[in-house]
Amino acid sequence: MPHQFKRRTSGNRMADTAKTTEKKGANTRLAHAGYEPRGFHGFVNPPVVHASTVLYPDARTMEARDQKYTYGLRGTPTTEALASAIDELEGSAGTIIVPSGLAAITVPFLGVLSAGDHVLVVDSVYSPTRNFCDTMLKRMGVETTYYDPRIGSSIAELIRDNTKLVHTEAPGSNTFEMQDIPAIVDAAHARGVLVSMDNTWATPLYFRALDFGVDLSIDAATKYPSGASDVLLGTVSANEAAWADLRQSQLTLGVCAGPDDCYLVMRGLRSMGVRLERHRLSALDLAERLEKAEGVARVLHPGLASHPDHAIFKRDFSGSSGIFSIVLDAPDPETHRAKAHAFLDALEIFGLGYSWGGFESLAVHASLDDRTVAKPPEEGPVMRLQIGLEDPDDLMRDLDRALEATASV
Repeated sequence: MPHQFKRRTSGNRMADTAKTTEKKGANTRLAHAGYEPRGFHGFVNPPVVHASTVLYPDARTMEARDQKYTYGLRGTPTTEALASAIDELEGSAGTIIVPSGLAAITVPFLGVLSAGDHVLVVDSVYSPTRNFCDTMLKRMGVETTYYDPRIGSSIAELIRDNTKLVHTEAPGSNTFEMQDIPAIVDAAHARGVLVSMDNTWATPLYFRALDFGVDLSIDAATKYPSGASDVLLGTVSANEAAWADLRQSQLTLGVCAGPDDCYLVMRGLRSMGVRLERHRLSALDLAERLEKAEGVARVLHPGLASHPDHAIFKRDFSGSSGIFSIVLDAPDPETHRAKAHAFLDALEIFGLGYSWGGFESLAVHASLDDRTVAKPPEEGPVMRLQIGLEDPDDLMRDLDRALEATASV
């Protein structure tokens, strides 16, 4: 668990406040980011402001839009409080709040890319991102090339004159390959290409993407910032070079989040550091046990010394989160589906459901059929595990039952 944030010195809308919190630890900053009780009559939490229309005092002000709030789409005290808190964590010039994690990917893509452009996307990407690229972007005339997550600086060979964006995700969805983000950033920026990163797994607590040169840091706040599996929300934080276009894209598309969801995520932020530490420790504990378990061919967790990308993880990240995968030992491909179903159906504590980052443990059979470069493991089906806040010993007993069930298939 990191105790300090590395600090950017420019572009942060909370810069004045940050001067007094420069050396504060993660949990202190989470408790006070976006926190202005004196602006709301001393109440600890910012108000939930439901707004579309905002009234102006006179015609001149209305014509010039010369007041802080002008229309609900452009922001309210509730959305501003959350955006300011995320800026404080990310070290960003600005943050937009959108209705889902997927929207946090599609809005900046639409803002950066035009017909005739080319985008590079990591092959281990979140699958709805791939679907967006293969459908809507393709119809717009944008070409997508998927690249190996371990490509590093060799990504320079894939950059064309019309490449406008490199999209990264570390670790990769379901298979947890690490990317060499600094090497990719250097190669992209040398050609004037922007870099975006889906940083949902680590959050800015464990990896401050903008400090590593990433231009657009994307987070599904549905996950750890919320922590309760009851909110859909996404955030995109930009550096100074990318902020103006990102903000304009959001306003042009009319994509904004509701105040109730922003409030719930703001409340979740206060405990995210404590929760994430529990997720981290429990997941590592279980991953280490599962490495020795009968019926497990491989554990895919970059925090393990056995992971092929562990050195990159240790170099760049200050912690790991609560989601990883295991590969079941099933040499016969014909048994993969049956073994995966047996594993899932034997679970009692783990729920069978998508998403992650909440208080409850979840398990899914990862679908990897859409990979084109980063081929899935061959030893058996990949089971993705979200480790919640339950006691690890109870979760391990549940996993043991599931592994026993697969042995008879």
